[in-house]
Amino acid sequence: MRLLKPEAISKMSPLIMALDMDDLDAARGAAELVAGSVDVVKVGLQLFARYGPEAVRSLRSDGFEVFLDLKFSDIPNTVSSACLSVCALEPLMMTLHTMGGQEMMRSASAAVRDHCSDTGTRSPALIGVTVLTSIDLLALKKIGVTYSVDEEVIRLATLAADSGLDGLVASPLEVTPVRNAVGDDMVLITPGVRPAGASVDDQKRVATPGEALGGGADFIVVGRPLTRADDPAEVAKGILEEAGI
Repeated sequence: MRLLKPEAISKMSPLIMALDMDDLDAARGAAELVAGSVDVVKVGLQLFARYGPEAVRSLRSDGFEVFLDLKFSDIPNTVSSACLSVCALEPLMMTLHTMGGQEMMRSASAAVRDHCSDTGTRSPALIGVTVLTSIDLLALKKIGVTYSVDEEVIRLATLAADSGLDGLVASPLEVTPVRNAVGDDMVLITPGVRPAGASVDDQKRVATPGEALGGGADFIVVGRPLTRADDPAEVAKGILEEAGI
């Protein structure tokens, strides 16, 4: 059952701002600048490692939903316990690595649903990470994966869907085949999105906002093109306009 219903998503901006920085005041200030175009902000390892739950609580108190991107991967009991610890913060979504295996994903999914049902806490959507957008075919081969990037992404996406996860992170180059593989019941979030003419930085698999959303993504994640912009509000508006929003 899809936790983020299409009607709920339709009321949110598809643009997620990635707050990949290590200063919470700066992150809150950056988010405030794009509040007119962004409903959801991403808190990742950099910000959470320094501020922990305070980062999520502060941004939620500012009126933003939080996509908590910690990419949990460990033995099933450890990941399930970590997910339950996060549930009290009520993030909109949170990530875990699909390479942690089916038992890990199933255990986390069941634990979160049971816990949130018993406590009356809003259940976060569990989002699976397949192949990072910084990884290309050569990088896969170096870690012993013999599939192509596309094949590995689809294999892991299908496993995540079969394991009870609510959505997936998929690069813009794989979002259409992933959507075709898992159907409409999975939320798809696309990082590696760059406005036309922007630097790709360290991303290997990128596309424009329009290409990502047109390919089947529900949300697109944009970081440095916003956080490093002279006028983030104008850039955010431009991204949505470029995407036809």
